[in-house]
Amino acid sequence: MLRSLRIERSEGDSEDGQAGFAPWVVPAAVGAVALVVGGTAGWFLKPAPPPPPPPVEASASTGQSVRAGGLVASGYVVARRQATVAAEVTGRLLEVRIEEGQRVRRGEVLAILEPTLARADLGSALARANAAEADLAEAQRVRDRTQQLAQQGFASDAALTAAQSRYESALAQRNAARSDAQRASAQLSRYEIRAPFAGVVVNKSAQPGEIISPISAGGGFTRTGICTIVDMSSLEIEVDVSEAYIARVSEGQRVEATLDAYPDTVFQARVIATIPAADRSRATVRVRIGFDQLDPRILPEMAISVRFLDDAA
Repeated sequence: MLRSLRIERSEGDSEDGQAGFAPWVVPAAVGAVALVVGGTAGWFLKPAPPPPPPPVEASASTGQSVRAGGLVASGYVVARRQATVAAEVTGRLLEVRIEEGQRVRRGEVLAILEPTLARADLGSALARANAAEADLAEAQRVRDRTQQLAQQGFASDAALTAAQSRYESALAQRNAARSDAQRASAQLSRYEIRAPFAGVVVNKSAQPGEIISPISAGGGFTRTGICTIVDMSSLEIEVDVSEAYIARVSEGQRVEATLDAYPDTVFQARVIATIPAADRSRATVRVRIGFDQLDPRILPEMAISVRFLDDAA
């Protein structure tokens, strides 16, 4: 009975009694090995992550920040020498000789007021001065003749004294007339408005025919200024630095400045001075910064950012 029991082997079984592998097993194993090898190589060859950004400490009150390279602040380009040119007397504008963007020299005539009355006053003063000169000359001749007669005994001391008094009075009147003429001439010169220094006209605020006055008048019909002149050689930077960082700023410290209009250009500069006063409401201190070399692109009131370099920078 037991001999009749036996296990039927399939044709796929190996002759040595071991079971055979299915046809899909080998390709699957090869794929798995390839995935493991590729993943390991990719982990070793992946690029290093970028370095973290430099630490930044921001000031909530001023928006300033401190980076590893130095303190950063923002401000404006200002002119240390700037003037609104006005007339010293009240009058009607007869001529305006300037335009915006024009360069002017010191003492150059910018505008002329109508000088009719001033010219007439000068003429009267000169006429009085000429008359006083003639009176003085006559008084001097009388005095000299009286002195000669007194030496010969033909003129009394009283006559000599009177002649001397008349001469001195004529001399005083002559001097007064000369002073009046000089005053009238100076007054006439005020009707020519001249540039106080060399610079560039950045604003023209009056036209021929308008009334100009050194003091403001009601109604807004009277101008108080002719134009505004800026000395471009006096341009510098003013920034407000938070009190928390002002200890990092020192006189002569190197600065890199960048205009908002030209962000790709860096201008070298230096600290001129720290204003010895703080703004209580903003908790800031004003710092003056000077350019190493001025550039035609730098204009007054331009916004600018600066970076205060550390000593090691």
